[in-house]
Amino acid sequence: MDRRVASLEGISRRGLVAGAAGLAGLAVAGKAAAQVRGSQRVEALIAQMTIDEKAGQLSCYADMIRPPVGDMNPAVNLRNTQQLLAETRAGKIGTLMNGVGVEGALLAQTAAVEHSRLGIPLLLAADVIHGFKTVYPIPLAEAASFDPPLAYRTARAAAQEATAHGLHWTFAPMVDVARDERWGRVAEGSGEDVFLGEALAQARVRGFQGPDLKAADSMLACAKHFAAYGAVAAGMDYNTVEISEATLREVHLPPFQAAFEAGCLTAMSAFNDINGVPATANKRLLTDLLRTEWGFKGVVISDYTADQELVAHGYAADDRDAARLAILAGVDISMQSGLYSRYLPELVKSGAVPMAVVDQAVRRVLMLKEAIGLFEQPFRSIDPKAQAARTATPAMRALSREAGARSIVLLKNDGNLLPLPRAGKRIALIGPFADDRDNILGPWAFFGDKSLGVDLATGFRQAMADPNLLQTVKGSDVEASIPGGIEAAVAAARAANIVVLAVGEGQNMSGEAQSRTDIGIPRPQMMLAEAVAAVGRPTVVLLRHGRALVLDGAVKNAPAILATWFLGTETGHAVADVVFGAVNPSGRLPVSFPYESGQQPYAYNHRTTGRPAPADSEIQEYKARWRTVKNEALYPFGYGLAYTTFALSNLKLSSPTLGWNDKLQVSARVTNTGRREGVHVVQLYTRDRVASRTRPVRELKRFLRVSLKPGESRDVVFELERGSLTFFGEGDRWIAEPGVFDVWVASSSVDGLNAQFTLLGA
Repeated sequence: MDRRVASLEGISRRGLVAGAAGLAGLAVAGKAAAQVRGSQRVEALIAQMTIDEKAGQLSCYADMIRPPVGDMNPAVNLRNTQQLLAETRAGKIGTLMNGVGVEGALLAQTAAVEHSRLGIPLLLAADVIHGFKTVYPIPLAEAASFDPPLAYRTARAAAQEATAHGLHWTFAPMVDVARDERWGRVAEGSGEDVFLGEALAQARVRGFQGPDLKAADSMLACAKHFAAYGAVAAGMDYNTVEISEATLREVHLPPFQAAFEAGCLTAMSAFNDINGVPATANKRLLTDLLRTEWGFKGVVISDYTADQELVAHGYAADDRDAARLAILAGVDISMQSGLYSRYLPELVKSGAVPMAVVDQAVRRVLMLKEAIGLFEQPFRSIDPKAQAARTATPAMRALSREAGARSIVLLKNDGNLLPLPRAGKRIALIGPFADDRDNILGPWAFFGDKSLGVDLATGFRQAMADPNLLQTVKGSDVEASIPGGIEAAVAAARAANIVVLAVGEGQNMSGEAQSRTDIGIPRPQMMLAEAVAAVGRPTVVLLRHGRALVLDGAVKNAPAILATWFLGTETGHAVADVVFGAVNPSGRLPVSFPYESGQQPYAYNHRTTGRPAPADSEIQEYKARWRTVKNEALYPFGYGLAYTTFALSNLKLSSPTLGWNDKLQVSARVTNTGRREGVHVVQLYTRDRVASRTRPVRELKRFLRVSLKPGESRDVVFELERGSLTFFGEGDRWIAEPGVFDVWVASSSVDGLNAQFTLLGA
């Protein structure tokens, strides 16, 4: 049985996102697969192509015709405009990346279509990770919404805007499961949970690609990084990965498979090695598993110069050897290194690489271009009118604001300090992010229009009845003190009724190549926080971050704390909406906030040990714990508060047993016991009590956002079947074992109503 045939209220996991969003008909997997089958045009082109032209179709270069803004990648093998145009006319380039703008796109595509020998159009690609000109919350923040339909909508909007600027393909979504918060690229993914990662992977793929791959606003998605990049040792970017086959299969591969089931036609190989074999030269991974076992028909592209880096890995003898290993492993497109253009002709001539291998890679690339209609419409997505009409529209701005507010997680609210009153209180907004606009978009938002960004102070003033009651003081820089900064902040705090402390990470502290050994708030900001806290005013902490943080001292002890991440263009408005109560927070943590950095890697769904630390006892000697903290999180996965309260009750199972080929319904009642309308994220977890491989203490299997008015109740029903209970077991295969299972309907990964059922044998 396919482990994905699990269902949620009658909706298959494969159709979970589309069903939940009411987007029937958008499951494009079957259509996409049909579009990449053989075609007479493709075969005719391959028959005419020289080996140099074939190598060109398998080469991707930075688009210096319309140079990208910012330092996106190392400056390796860059070509100027004239070189790129000349090579395009010679048929030696198949893809350009990270350039934007219709004018340059028209120039490049004209060179390919009208001036090259065979007229094969270019693919125009870019890293559109969480928005284009209009920026939405970083993927990790959006994961906190537990709202796949929202992820669909932001990806759809990003695609509509990006394709209006001459793009066909995005190198997103990143679907790596990450359980070490030291890793900077946690910000780009969906957190530590597999099931949530699968649901969001499908939503984002469908959002980017839309219902019709040939539509002018459809953008090819790319699942990355294949595979296990989220498991790099010590959370250090580009590092090695040592991993069991079971963990690879159970944790790191399922979101990729979900993305491909949703119709994703491209994948990017990872920088890391896996058990000593770099992913970009890993035939077992890229061919045996991806293509033969899973039946993937699409294109694999290397990450930036990852093929050339096989030499530094010590896996390839030189660049020529690296090109040989990558193409034989199953990498179709070489990104930026130029190795395929330089070495494939000679490798084929010498017999080191069979022409059939090259032809198959070219076939996949040409079929991808055919699938999105480039041969019929080579100038699709290159329209000046669309560029003007589909950039930073009011609807896009509104969506950025909505997504930002839904992504915020209320971690603490002692004494119901929040929401703040809109009138009558003097507020001191203190910290390096108080009126800062340089750190609102987050990492990997190079195309974002900073002029559109709304800072906190602007958002607060527009929300307050009297904007003059707001005073802003920086107090410190992100990672450095400011002369007189603390003194000015203390004075502002004394003059205020309420302090709002905006602290955390700068956007250059998260993302690629931004691994941290200490995931706390930088010391200059902590010194600021301690000084301001000593004044004694009620304090709200607004955290800005791209990962789970360690909270300490005055920040940890503040009566109210909001995780506000990097929320994008409408940051100030989104945060103000929550702080002043226009939006009741509904976010839940997609990552566990640890007590200390030394707990990393940590995830809620760890396995127990032979000496688990008892939760209800202070006796901890000779148990699985650290000397200073228990084996638990300060704020666990799935956790989040609201400005109202909810209660779960009346847990029921349709049967005490689950038949081998049957379904089990698990129901509970959720009630809004407070005074405000709000949304509760109801979560279902299971645990296999006894198994042939030790199992996690809990595993998320279902979740549902439930909106309730004060005093309103609703019965929620989840459905489980055997496919939901499988694991990668003996014989290196997916299995389910009869036995007793715990099930929780919960508000987080550490609470809930508990029952048991028994899975019966066949």
